[in-house]
Amino acid sequence: MNPSIEVLITTPLAPSLVESLQQISPNLKITTLKANKPDEVSDEMWQKTEILYTNRILPTPEQAPKLRWIQFHWAGVDHALQEPILRQPGIVATTLSGAASSQMAEYILMAVLALGHRLPDLIAHQKRAEWPQDRWERFMPLELRNSTVGFIGYGSIARQSARLLNAFGAKVLASKRDAMHPEDLGYTPPGMGDPGGHFLTRLYPPEALRQMLKECDYVVVTVPKTADTKNLISSPELAVMKPTAFLVDISRGGIVDHKALIVALTERKIAGAALDVFPEEPLPADSPLWKLPNVIVTPHISGNTPFYNERAMELFAENLRRYLDGLPLLNVIDVERGY
Repeated sequence: MNPSIEVLITTPLAPSLVESLQQISPNLKITTLKANKPDEVSDEMWQKTEILYTNRILPTPEQAPKLRWIQFHWAGVDHALQEPILRQPGIVATTLSGAASSQMAEYILMAVLALGHRLPDLIAHQKRAEWPQDRWERFMPLELRNSTVGFIGYGSIARQSARLLNAFGAKVLASKRDAMHPEDLGYTPPGMGDPGGHFLTRLYPPEALRQMLKECDYVVVTVPKTADTKNLISSPELAVMKPTAFLVDISRGGIVDHKALIVALTERKIAGAALDVFPEEPLPADSPLWKLPNVIVTPHISGNTPFYNERAMELFAENLRRYLDGLPLLNVIDVERGY
């Protein structure tokens, strides 16, 4: 008889989702425990846990000697990279990259359509009950058809966005750390994304980022937050963008230099932006971004969906089956790389 595998889930889940995991194997012994801090888990529980599914809390290596795999509840794990447990030999950690690609790609599509069709200006005139005489010129759209959309980072979110943009007739460019390999080896839900890189017109290495930016009507930031991506988009990058181009940021606060961005937006060096992430969150009430007429501000909600937990469990279930079969896990974190 095979020994049981202790699985600890510290994120609240519906009982039906936990039961679906339990059906994968009778050897899984799943414990659910809502916890916000490591000390809310008993020493006994930590001692026997082999698989941890967690939002943010992590044990020390001494607390969890049997731990072999950590599955995070989110795609972004920059908050956890310095934790000693992630550098412990024999422990693998994985993200939920791909689980949020559907709703975040829809957010990106919403943002580029809203910016390109002058929605902020349209709503401003609606609130003033104004029917502008120059409406044909003022509200002239930048159509997605035949436009060029450039992604900084070509992970699961960008790939699903590229699939949607392809249907609109847009050309897709992307900047990627390893530009020689367009394929995606991470988790891709069936019928989604761009696992083979087929929706791309061209991939650029990071060194050629500014060259890509010159070509774009829309620039979408989707890279993870690492030491290499801090202030990745600053004055030099914004300066090479077209004055008619728009920026969409759903990545992490600090990747776009907001001081430089505010200057570029105020001086109309770029046409506008849709921003869901900020260096300081909540965005301070005195930030100029709130009142700029060419900016859409949203409160870090691009990943929000009522289906997140269900999609998360689909990925976790796939990785559980792989773990039990001794196969490589999906979305393994490279701590040195930062994602």
